[in-house]
Amino acid sequence: MAHEWRNWTGDQRCAPAAVYRPRTLEGLSYAVREAAERGLAIHAAGSGHSFTDAALTDGAMVRIEALNRVLDADRESGLVKVEAGISLASLSDALWERGLAMENLGDIDTQTLAGAISTATHGTGARFRNLSAQVSALELVLADGSVIEVSERDDPDAFRAARVGLGALGVIYSVTLRAVPAFSMRRVDSPQPLQPTLADVDELAARNEHFEFFVFPYTDTALVIERNRLEGPPKPRGRVDAFVNEILIENYGMDILSRVARRFPASIPRLAGFAARQFSRTERTDRGYRIFASERRVRFTEMEYAVPRQDGPEAVRRVLELVRARRLPVGFPIEFRLVAPDEAFLSTAHERETAYVAVHQYKGASWEPYFRAVEEIMDSYGGRPHWGKRHFQTAETLAGRYPRWPDFQRVRARLDPEGRFSNAYTDRVLGPVRG
Repeated sequence: MAHEWRNWTGDQRCAPAAVYRPRTLEGLSYAVREAAERGLAIHAAGSGHSFTDAALTDGAMVRIEALNRVLDADRESGLVKVEAGISLASLSDALWERGLAMENLGDIDTQTLAGAISTATHGTGARFRNLSAQVSALELVLADGSVIEVSERDDPDAFRAARVGLGALGVIYSVTLRAVPAFSMRRVDSPQPLQPTLADVDELAARNEHFEFFVFPYTDTALVIERNRLEGPPKPRGRVDAFVNEILIENYGMDILSRVARRFPASIPRLAGFAARQFSRTERTDRGYRIFASERRVRFTEMEYAVPRQDGPEAVRRVLELVRARRLPVGFPIEFRLVAPDEAFLSTAHERETAYVAVHQYKGASWEPYFRAVEEIMDSYGGRPHWGKRHFQTAETLAGRYPRWPDFQRVRARLDPEGRFSNAYTDRVLGPVRG
């Protein structure tokens, strides 16, 4: 295929009729306008780290990675304007050079900024909102090539829609962020008994700025991760130590175990127990954004649900019980995180304290029966699926979970009345554009 595109895992692919790679705002406007004049659907794609078909199109694909410049930065106010194709890793480096930082990040930093905010990507921290809540303004390119800026002051409804817009409102050109002074951070990983950890979630969340844990199915040990800001300069690991721990053990070791588990599913409980026994207490300090992010070389697919915070521990217990009761061949860990509520219309944490429960499967392993069963559990809590991760919901099942769903749809009809920025994914999860 002349223009075949694949996502990070390689299990989502498409063959767009046209691919544009603009390097300037003028080039982006021209690409969008030309595609619309040709009658093509238009969708932006960045790093391809979504596990869904969110970026797929048989129309025009706009690759935004070359739109990666810092346009303006004011250290005093903390406002930073950047092109939306910049990766989170490059953005963090650029902010550090200016004495600034994102207040919170997820554990993967290869996504483009536009892709991260458009899918409600989040980190963890009961007092911290997701990434899109750090946005103070956005510039969107509409189907006729025109550029509009939306903010809380100017067009607040469009702003709250575009902060988590799934690419359905236009192509994001620039993002103005509220940054904070740069900070160092300390991370402590420690193995803890699972049931006390679940019982102590509120205490752990109160004690730490950023808390999460992982647990392998068929085991009763959680790897608890605590991150907190630290006074003083960063003290990064040596290169050899970092390579041994982050690449050899966490990635190559996990990949070997996952390959064996995929080939011999009956061995998964024993392999999971072995992996859990390798958990040990570790501690490191570094620049904040380096402590947030982890190296991810093992390919997998993922589902993640946002549920009311108070239901999070029970949801984890039920997923673990499900795996054991059905003897499901699941060798990847379950992840638990917390975030604060925000007001973006389609934020998965919209107006509620939120716990995120994520499940994973190794690339090439059977995932659908497991994910469908987990989704049934999350549905019982009114769970909202992460927009960039696998789920089976539709517009009909999702509308009632978002109080401002009608407001989003009104903004969508206003900014994209012809549905140029639609694809199969938005048709499924948002429905068609209705004027």
